[in-house]
Amino acid sequence: MLILIIILICILIFKNLVYYLPGFLGAITLYILFRNIYFKLTMHRKWNKSITSIFFIILSVVFIVLPLWAIIDYLVPKLTVFLGNQQDIIAKFNTLKIYMSDKPFFKDIDLSNEALLASLQSLTRYIPSVLNSVAEVGINILVALFVLYFMQVHAKRMETYIYSAIPLSPKSKKEIWAEVKLMVRSNAIGIPILGLCQGVVAMMGYWFFDIENYILWGILTGVSSIIPVLGTMTIYVPICLITLASGQTTNAIGLSIYCFLLVGGIDNILRFTILKQLGNVPPLITVFGVLLGLNMFGMLGLIFGPLILSSVGLLIRVYADEFGRSYVAEQEFSE
Repeated sequence: MLILIIILICILIFKNLVYYLPGFLGAITLYILFRNIYFKLTMHRKWNKSITSIFFIILSVVFIVLPLWAIIDYLVPKLTVFLGNQQDIIAKFNTLKIYMSDKPFFKDIDLSNEALLASLQSLTRYIPSVLNSVAEVGINILVALFVLYFMQVHAKRMETYIYSAIPLSPKSKKEIWAEVKLMVRSNAIGIPILGLCQGVVAMMGYWFFDIENYILWGILTGVSSIIPVLGTMTIYVPICLITLASGQTTNAIGLSIYCFLLVGGIDNILRFTILKQLGNVPPLITVFGVLLGLNMFGMLGLIFGPLILSSVGLLIRVYADEFGRSYVAEQEFSE
């Protein structure tokens, strides 16, 4: 009865606070990222806990919140203007349609004006939801910073309580903590680094090969790096095709080679250098974890989606350590 009451209360709390869930997840992410250095400053150098926490909150605002706000502030009006200029989009689309009409692999694709207008209308309807999500992100950022302060100030008490409440062996608790820390670090740091590098490299290529709005397309290329499997190809492949269809053959071929070798190749370079140092996460967990997380938590699902997916294998391993070996030992003893 007591367990049932606890479960019902947890469901009630989750149901009514689900709007603020990204904020709580963001606070957990920041706490894990800052944890080691926070303890060094407060325990070894004897810094005041409240002042140290405020210091990390200011760092989060300067290096995370303000850059995100600047990108969103730039992208939303640019995309609104771009999607509103339907005549220019249709003209480029018609150029691409004429070029591809006699190509064997592309002539069966529906490139009618009706299909284009339907896509534009769906994208235009999506803009208000983006604006609403911006407001939601703003609220959850405040929640994340507010929760982070109390998590850091009461860090030792919180960790001791959680550690004692988990009914597992010390070895299993260490495995769970190591997995959580690995996933958070590899995704919270690795994904932004990858997107930034690919976006900057793509922006330089767009500028060199005379692509209009190269800053906009560079940012979108960096953002598209979070898309599983296809990634940045969702942006630079259509740009290369439109450039080729417009008669700029030299620029199109040069941009295609540049994007394939540098924009796409930098992904492999970073994964074997910087990202491998942060955590060697299996690619399948990353791909399907991102798909799972985006549906569940939005942008923060990039971090917690792979964590949820990898936790299945981790919990199976913990179960085997906790119960499987003892069962085998009992069977051997009984024989």
